[in-house]
Amino acid sequence: MENTMQKYFHWGAFGSLAALIVWCVLWEMVLAPLKPGGSWLVLKAVPLLLPLYGVWKRDIYTLQWTSMMILLYFTEGVVRGWSDKGSISAWMAWGEALIVCVYFVCAVMYLRPYKKAAKKLAKELLDKVKVNTVK
Repeated sequence: MENTMQKYFHWGAFGSLAALIVWCVLWEMVLAPLKPGGSWLVLKAVPLLLPLYGVWKRDIYTLQWTSMMILLYFTEGVVRGWSDKGSISAWMAWGEALIVCVYFVCAVMYLRPYKKAAKKLAKELLDKVKVNTVK
């Protein structure tokens, strides 16, 4: 069922998820930590490790729930981007929001054909049930 564009979207989703993990670790440990030497905020990268294998294996369910969960990182990026004015932390925050947008678009576009197929199947089954109940 997978076509060429879906492969690109899959790799975009996986790549952006991996990039977001690295981005968060570098941000909170090296480039702009809240405290010198790093901060506990680096732990925000841990939840991103959980879906990594499922995204790699193209698990539809994993891609669905991570497309919603990752919006928390978008929110953090926008809030810290607006509040950390003029610092490298603000740039890192906007970068985080951008990476999240790439993941979200790629995940949704990868899942789109599966959603269409599921709707078509559901409609066919509903029509079949209606025909059987009329008889």
